[in-house]
Amino acid sequence: MKGRLDPPMQRSAYGGTQINRTESPWRARSVHYVSIMIGSLLPFFILADVMPIAPPLGYIIFLAWRLMRPGLMPLWIGVPLGAFDDLISGQPFGSGILLWSLTMIALELLETRIPWRGFWQDWFTAGFAIVLYILAAMLISGAVLSTPLLLAAGPQIALSVLLYPVVSRMIAGLDRFRLSRSRRVG
Repeated sequence: MKGRLDPPMQRSAYGGTQINRTESPWRARSVHYVSIMIGSLLPFFILADVMPIAPPLGYIIFLAWRLMRPGLMPLWIGVPLGAFDDLISGQPFGSGILLWSLTMIALELLETRIPWRGFWQDWFTAGFAIVLYILAAMLISGAVLSTPLLLAAGPQIALSVLLYPVVSRMIAGLDRFRLSRSRRVG
């Protein structure tokens, strides 16, 4: 019937229609923050006897979200997420706030200078930020950087940098979930 005002039906990739499917605003606004906070909680369950081996997962997930989706989080978000990480990690309160905020500012400046990026550039940027974060966190906590301390922190730094591609892949899946359409009930 011509002139009838039916709602537009969208076709899915598999040929079916997606009637009554819409993005969830709660998922779109919260998945990235919840994943960062869960990442900050996970090293709490990893125990190391002699030397630190647990990577700062909250910070790595934070970097992955920021590098993958540059405009997703506001510039000031380093303050509450860093405070949450400080409370969980046992670092002196304010160190995460400072370091996460400086990371957001540095990545924003880098984004304005070099708007194009690739996987290798993101991995290099994240690796550099992770090394600086771990060293700065050691300095803020009162440690004196010495050769034995750097040798003890070496495996943690190496594991953290090598873990970034895995975390980046996980964040890509979470981003697809965040933006996926869910069935509307009613």
